[in-house]
Amino acid sequence: MIPEKFEDDGFLVTGPLSGHELGAQLEAIIPKLNPDGVGTRNLIEHAWCADLAKTIRAHRLVAPLLSVATAAVQCNLFEKSKGQNWLVPVHQDLSIAVREKIEHPALTGWAEKEGAIFVQPPDSVLQEMVAVRFHIDECGLGDGPLRVVPGSHKMGRLTSQAALAERDRIGEISCPVERGGAMLMKPLLLHASSKASGQSRRRVLHFVFAPPLLPFGLKWRHAF
Repeated sequence: MIPEKFEDDGFLVTGPLSGHELGAQLEAIIPKLNPDGVGTRNLIEHAWCADLAKTIRAHRLVAPLLSVATAAVQCNLFEKSKGQNWLVPVHQDLSIAVREKIEHPALTGWAEKEGAIFVQPPDSVLQEMVAVRFHIDECGLGDGPLRVVPGSHKMGRLTSQAALAERDRIGEISCPVERGGAMLMKPLLLHASSKASGQSRRRVLHFVFAPPLLPFGLKWRHAF
């Protein structure tokens, strides 16, 4: 029933995926990657990150919710704390990182971020993708967890006005996650987050898994 519920709701929170050894390893790596900012987008190109993506993909709590033919195509680090506090309004994740620009009317929203090329592909591509947000720290209700609108991933791409209307109609659910746990979500799921109100840090490795082949001649920037 869990895969069916994930398909219906568009999100799922798991218990811990790993023990304390991995947490200690990440505690040593993360500060060296991003000592000052609130995040970075290019972690999947690091060998340790690609290896962690493979471990997460094969985990018994995650594997049943992913396609057998899936690749890790991106990993972002998001860090939120009292000193680095921020909020995100309700939105959908619409962009993917690709190797080069391809001219096609179905491809929109081209942009460059941290030296990488991003594009908004058709919904059919986004519907095949799953994000796995691995929590390095415990994320309680005071740490700015994601708030999601259950089932909204089935509505396709929404304008900002329509997204707010659906959030008000359906309502939101806050998604606290324990240390070492994960939140799985569909990119088209409406989600937002508030500023942290507590004293702790909320560091998340946001992995994106997707089919290895893209339409229109597009190629993933990275695929492991």
